[in-house]
Amino acid sequence: MTIDVAAETPPLSADASGVLRIGSSRVTLDSVISTFLDGATAEEIAERYPSILLSQVYAVIAYYLSHTTEVDDYLRGREQHAAEVRRANERLFDPTGIRARLMARQSGQDSP
Repeated sequence: MTIDVAAETPPLSADASGVLRIGSSRVTLDSVISTFLDGATAEEIAERYPSILLSQVYAVIAYYLSHTTEVDDYLRGREQHAAEVRRANERLFDPTGIRARLMARQSGQDSP
């Protein structure tokens, strides 16, 4: 009996925005790796994200462990992009005083 040993590519695909997703799901590489780094097992990750298979989780973790530098660079880039988007949104929608405005609106609705 022989076993065909072949290298498999990780089940990652980039969407139109360049975000890496697991297989054809909406689950991102960021989500799986951050959950893994928080201490979750592959089984727990697959349970948390039922749209991906356990074998896909193991493949992604194995890819991360073999390509830590590249994946960490990708994740840092995603964090920087998220920070830029957050700053842009804060410029467009100033959060200063939002609690006071919401409380004033709520107290105005509670008045007879």
